[in-house]
Amino acid sequence: MKPHRSLLLAAGAVLAVAALALTGCTAAPAPATDPGAATATTAASCVADPAKTASLPATLPSTPVSSTLAAKLVAASESGRAEISSPGAIVAVQTPQGRWMRAFGVADPVTGRAMTVDDVQRIGSVTKTFTGTLILQLVQEGRISLDDTIDRYVDGVPNGAEITLDDLLTMKSGLASYTLNTDLQNEWFADPTEPWTPAQLLHASFALEPIFAPGAKFNYSNTNFILLGEVIQRVTGESYATVLQERILTPLGLTHTAMPAGDAPLPDPHADGSSLQGTADGDTTPVNATEWNPTFAWTAGQMISTIGDMLTWGRVLGTGHDVLDRTTQLDRLESMPAAGGYGDAIGCIDGWIGHTGEIPGYNTSVFYDTTTDTTVIVFANSDIMSGACTESKTLPDNPTSAPCMAPATRVFVAVAEALGHPFAANPAS
Repeated sequence: MKPHRSLLLAAGAVLAVAALALTGCTAAPAPATDPGAATATTAASCVADPAKTASLPATLPSTPVSSTLAAKLVAASESGRAEISSPGAIVAVQTPQGRWMRAFGVADPVTGRAMTVDDVQRIGSVTKTFTGTLILQLVQEGRISLDDTIDRYVDGVPNGAEITLDDLLTMKSGLASYTLNTDLQNEWFADPTEPWTPAQLLHASFALEPIFAPGAKFNYSNTNFILLGEVIQRVTGESYATVLQERILTPLGLTHTAMPAGDAPLPDPHADGSSLQGTADGDTTPVNATEWNPTFAWTAGQMISTIGDMLTWGRVLGTGHDVLDRTTQLDRLESMPAAGGYGDAIGCIDGWIGHTGEIPGYNTSVFYDTTTDTTVIVFANSDIMSGACTESKTLPDNPTSAPCMAPATRVFVAVAEALGHPFAANPAS
């Protein structure tokens, strides 16, 4: 079996923001010519009014949105779904006027069980937003500084005396993603149920030459967030899962979100994940990746959640409520350049901030519109690209008239259009 390129793109689901890809995890990042390589941008923030966003009320009404808006959201979701290669999807929207959630398709293609809004799935690189938030909490407590170099916490990092925690957080370290290591790729696909340790992932990365000098430019690398996970554990003296639970999940009441053990089955109800990753050349029969071991992604993408929990989390990324103080949240909102780009573990384009996530079998989109105080979440139980893809493997009935895009991204784009604030995602390949 050969890994196909959607895995090798640093986690598959590539959502490009300007010249930036917000990807999931478990795959290798794209070369410099891909959307994953960002160009230099100006210092102004992509968020028009950070102070206003950070001052919004903590909660919004959970009452249903109007029937008119609900009908528009159903139509948009169905329009997006018509061009994706996913058995099912879940879409959720929170506006200042109310909330809407809807499940589409099937959670299990074998039994035909319908997808529900309660289904759990793996959220891939959305995990990075949690890891980044924990780092910012430690910064605001004075326990670490973003100017600290990584060699203070982890030995043996190439250019470790020059790479700052800020470089890691904003994907400017120059470290090659461990997922580019062909030996690691071959071992991963030989048995994707086998566990991985952070040390193994870092060893695979450090065996590769750095891509550029620290701070020189942007390159999406999962290695950055494995290192940040190590920093969190070493500074707190606790496991990442414990710190995550104590500092974010419990305070926010995210009872269906977790950093599960690698061999832990997904809790019920859950969506089964379909993937073409690791299949032989010419084979377009999806495999069930539900129980593939997520430790390959660790603090870059191992978490699980539900659409309801992500609806809460997506808005917290904008407001900072109950996780970051106002000053730190303002710094985070101002960390993203005006032209669109990647800031402190979140990306932005035209006021939409958030992250996408992909891990074999699943694709997630978590975005918050800072211009309208609206959150949009999309889950898809597939990571299979669709559209005019030139390198990513697609299904035989793939519609080629649309740009190449990951499933959750395509549905999100359709929903954003229906909400009146379009999101211009660059196509994947």
